[in-house]
Amino acid sequence: MTTPTQARPDQQRADLLALIAASTAQLVQAWDRLAVAQQHLLATLESIQPGVGATRRARAAVADFNQAVAQFDRDARAFAERWAATNLPTVYRDGALQALRRANRSITMFRWTVDHQAAVTPLTAVFYADLIRRIQETVRRAQVFARAAQDAVRDVVVGRHHDGIDRAQLAVDHPLDTVIYSNDARHPAASWAQAALSWQGVVSANTGAVNTSRWELDAEWMQCVDGPHCGFASHPDTDHADGTIRSIDEASMYPAAHHGCIRQWIPRPDLNGRTDIESGDPI
Repeated sequence: MTTPTQARPDQQRADLLALIAASTAQLVQAWDRLAVAQQHLLATLESIQPGVGATRRARAAVADFNQAVAQFDRDARAFAERWAATNLPTVYRDGALQALRRANRSITMFRWTVDHQAAVTPLTAVFYADLIRRIQETVRRAQVFARAAQDAVRDVVVGRHHDGIDRAQLAVDHPLDTVIYSNDARHPAASWAQAALSWQGVVSANTGAVNTSRWELDAEWMQCVDGPHCGFASHPDTDHADGTIRSIDEASMYPAAHHGCIRQWIPRPDLNGRTDIESGDPI
């Protein structure tokens, strides 16, 4: 089978990784500020002892924390809106342009046609919803923490607890610098953000590449470039992806296989009409 020039690290890939890194840092900043506000509240409440003004100090501290929660909500939502409305469509387009370059075609062939718009809109909507769900869950957990902290300091103020609040236990019970998955596993917000944005970026870029190969190039086949041990449908899949030819439909079904996936797709319109090829064949 004829082998085209193998894909190398290119500017489009470097730009995508740079965007993911910068965007991850922006999103993590919101979580970091929330975690700092939590520690500030705990430190303030820890210093409160029964006496005149204790209740006022506690209420003011909790109110300040609630304002920080509201600011986190605004900042994180604003990020999610920019990411889904601006960044991901740009990534999709860049993936499309890269597919045209790899096929030695003019990038002017790409236009935001009805088909491309119809493809990118639901894709970004799903990714936006995923981010918003995490943000909402973090806000809910922060509110639960605020109530627990307020209850703990109230016991101190009225004299039921003479040793102050249990700051360490409150921090353990309400870790706002983490994201909690459905299986109760806790992951640092930074690692979750990097994984989530990387997945969304790679899937968007590869979807743009595959769709452009189908609609602009009429390609029936795609060449897969991936990690040497990555499976096609999932990382442990024994059907390895790298260095194989896949039908355009299979490429569309699995633009990437897993979080952290480095998969890229090269259009192969030169293979159109070949009857001696099966999806999964090595190059």
